[in-house]
Amino acid sequence: MGIADDLMQGLGMSDPVLRLGVTGLSRAGKTVFITSLVANLLDRGRMAALRAAADGSLKAAWLQPQPDDTVPRFDYERHLAAMTGPDPHWPEGTRHVSQLRLSLRVQPRGLIAGWRGQQVLHLDIVDYPGEWLLDLRLMEKDFDQWSQEVLDRMAGRPGAETFRAALAATDPGRFDETAAQALAAAYTSHLHRARDAGWSDCTPGRFLMPGELEGSPALTFTPLPHEMRATPLGREFARRFGAYKARVVKPFFRDHFARIDRQVVLMDVLGAIHAGPPAVEDMRRAMADILGAFRPGRAGWLAQLLGARRVGRILFAATKADHLHHIQHPRLTAITAAMLREARDRADFSGARTEAMSIASLRTTTEEMIRQDGEELPAVRGTLMDGRQAAFYPGELPANPAELLVPASQGAARWLDGDYAIMDFAPAPGTLRPGDGPPHIRLDRAAEFLIGDRL
Repeated sequence: MGIADDLMQGLGMSDPVLRLGVTGLSRAGKTVFITSLVANLLDRGRMAALRAAADGSLKAAWLQPQPDDTVPRFDYERHLAAMTGPDPHWPEGTRHVSQLRLSLRVQPRGLIAGWRGQQVLHLDIVDYPGEWLLDLRLMEKDFDQWSQEVLDRMAGRPGAETFRAALAATDPGRFDETAAQALAAAYTSHLHRARDAGWSDCTPGRFLMPGELEGSPALTFTPLPHEMRATPLGREFARRFGAYKARVVKPFFRDHFARIDRQVVLMDVLGAIHAGPPAVEDMRRAMADILGAFRPGRAGWLAQLLGARRVGRILFAATKADHLHHIQHPRLTAITAAMLREARDRADFSGARTEAMSIASLRTTTEEMIRQDGEELPAVRGTLMDGRQAAFYPGELPANPAELLVPASQGAARWLDGDYAIMDFAPAPGTLRPGDGPPHIRLDRAAEFLIGDRL
């Protein structure tokens, strides 16, 4: 939706549009979340906690043509077929911005129901890679600041020593494109290995998902130590860093991110816990730092009329709750809320409503008790990626989140009092009953928080 549409909406000349941004870091489940959310809004049999669905005021939902001709359409049908077909498997992850419009026909409740007819709300769901979200923080940094921060936190991450060796072998006294490309390749390899090992803060994000920019000068730079920044190599890398911000990051913010009304941030908290204290602290710091890019708070009427939106509600959702027995879900939610305390305080102070929640967009397991070493343990059972069935107890999350967050903030290398495991489950085969969307955990509660007030 462009500025003209914003003006028409502000003047009451068109049906209202609510733009919902969905992002998260790698493997958090953005594609699955959007697919399951849309399927469960179309067939609402499993959406009891969405009040408009439960009381019948949400009369109908249907997909509309893509409203923006320049943005790819989210491939909902193909993703749903992958998740729920005869050979269920996980759909491909997010690699670019995409969008989908779902229209909802609602009968207003309360005193106005008698004289006001049914209304239509267009829900525009905008999907974008979380790696790009981290880049928004670069807008407030110069090359020196970014270089120092990256190099300071690089120690101990996979591939860091290989990159530092490449730095040491580079002559900064002259700029050579071949040498610059080799250095950028070593840094990009480090970013990929760090992300795969569970680290969240891996910038620039387009190095991980370059798309049409692969091999361009805008993606051929690296952080440099202080003694190399005033050299010909340093000056050229600083120029390219500035070009990256101006020509890659800023247009993304202007064209997509700045017009979001509601936001979902999906987090693989269990994966970070499994990776260890440094990964947990890295995720906590990354999520706290990027919240400022959401411009949280309520926009005034004039700002709304001119299209200058602010995010009014932000949901921080820990995904893969189906990997835990339900008795541990409150602990996962509490850990997520505690990790995001700084970020949530910033948003709440600005007037935005925030919520932490543990969800499973597509439930892949059933629950059972297993006996191990003479003890009954709450476990989950599902189909592993290789097709085998397995019952799984991941370990007991602490009742007090500080038992994880304090050692993480103090730089502990590993957990002293527990070992937290994860497994990769495949989508479970099954047949959906008419009127039911895919099985989930708390997706209806997430929808109520995000869009319930507009229904």
